[in-house]
This record gives sequence, structure tokens and C-alpha cells, in this order.
Amino acid sequence: MNKYKTKPLDSEEKEVMEAIDKIDMKKLQKPSKKEQQLFRNAAREFVKKETKMNIRIDPFELNQIKERAKKEGLKYSALVKSVLHKYITGQLVEKKL
Repeated sequence: MNKYKTKPLDSEEKEVMEAIDKIDMKKLQKPSKKEQQLFRNAAREFVKKETKMNIRIDPFELNQIKERAKKEGLKYSALVKSVLHKYITGQLVEKKL
């Protein structure tokens, strides 16, 4: 069943993955021209809300980030973005040693 490189995070994600696996791609219809345009417009709106950022980082730390991202099945920039988002929204908590 699991053709994915990562394990589901929880039962909800597992259900989503299983539901996607059950879709018969041959039966899907191509979106109409109007639907395609709506998708494009929505994508443009999403992209407009993001800004690029450059930072300087120690090569050792960058390699550590890249290794961690690879284990998670992500691009390293997506991992960094996710960590920053979690930190800003209070979802990332410091682990007590």
C-alpha cells in the first residue's frame, strides 16, 4: 500500500494517503478552460504573498539542515520555512534537556 517514502504523521494523514491511492487517474476528467483559469489565478495569488529571503549560514549547519530535510522527504528550503512558521506561530517549543 505505502508507495510513499515517509510514514503518515497520524491516522488522518494515513486516511488521506489511502484515499489518494484509491483514485483511478484514468477516470479523472481534464478541468474546463474556466476551471484551469481559476486554478492559475489562485496560484498567482498564493505566490504573490510570498517574499524571498537570503540568509548567511555556517556550511556545517546548512549540511545538517539538508540531511534532516532529506530524512523528512523535503527540500531543505521547505524545511527551513516550516520551522520558521512553527516558531512564529508558537507551534515549535524548546525541548528541555
